[in-house]
Amino acid sequence: MVLSYETVDVFTETAFGGNPLAVVTGGEDLTTEAMQAIAREFNTPETTFVMPPADPANTAQVRIFTPAMELPFAGHPNVGTATMLARRGELFGRPVGDTVRFEEAIGLVGLDIVRSKGEAVGAVLASPAMPEVKERFDPSAVAAAVGLPDTAIVVARHAPVHVAIGAVLLIAEVEDLDMLAAARGDAGLQVKHLGEAAPPLVYLYTREDAGADFLHIRSRMFAPRAGIPEDPATGGAAVAIAGLFATLRDGSLDLVIDQGIEMGRPSRLDVRLIRDGGAERITVAGRCVPMMRGELLAV
Repeated sequence: MVLSYETVDVFTETAFGGNPLAVVTGGEDLTTEAMQAIAREFNTPETTFVMPPADPANTAQVRIFTPAMELPFAGHPNVGTATMLARRGELFGRPVGDTVRFEEAIGLVGLDIVRSKGEAVGAVLASPAMPEVKERFDPSAVAAAVGLPDTAIVVARHAPVHVAIGAVLLIAEVEDLDMLAAARGDAGLQVKHLGEAAPPLVYLYTREDAGADFLHIRSRMFAPRAGIPEDPATGGAAVAIAGLFATLRDGSLDLVIDQGIEMGRPSRLDVRLIRDGGAERITVAGRCVPMMRGELLAV
């Protein structure tokens, strides 16, 4: 079996920035174990496998893998896969338009393609659901789990909290950029101080600027227990933190997230929390840069 793949840097307009993604097509006969092995071989934060949809009204079925596990949903794989397929222009004998719909474990995921001079350059992801804010965590334990002093965790606006949107995250605010830079992802520390049952994705952020209806933050995401020592850009976490902010404030919110700076892979995620009457929805937008194309031979 020969499979085609492409790689794309997501949430960036610059090559070798953002979050790398591998997109594999032609693998509908692969087993789950084979997909996981291929994801380990690529060793990008996530790898997607694009297969024919169960419902022909949709664009594709998409499965998402880290090097260690399958995810029901994640942001950067959706944005990157949608952009790559739109650049290709055709999939399973049909044109790829300006709106795509992916069948995923979490449900149906929709994206709108962003174009410049007719070329697909990014996508806007509509979250398939609002995140669920769950239990709180002890700030001292969270600080110890990421190698920081007790005073580094800010609790004035919210305690460290578990938020679920397909994947599960622990979200905590830290004092400043110095504390953010000093944090580290250590699976042993996470298990020691938070326990085996704690969310495997730990998302830290600090505020850079704020206004009545906008917020600019800088973040880092550590997931060593999911096979990702640190993630340069985390779209699912962007949805999760917007959902958390929805519980803390009224009105809509425009959120800019800078991530990956400490890794040398700067990324930008543009997030919107939209409230219209009683309805709430979250979108995450980002640009993408195509990087490589080739074939998997030994499958």
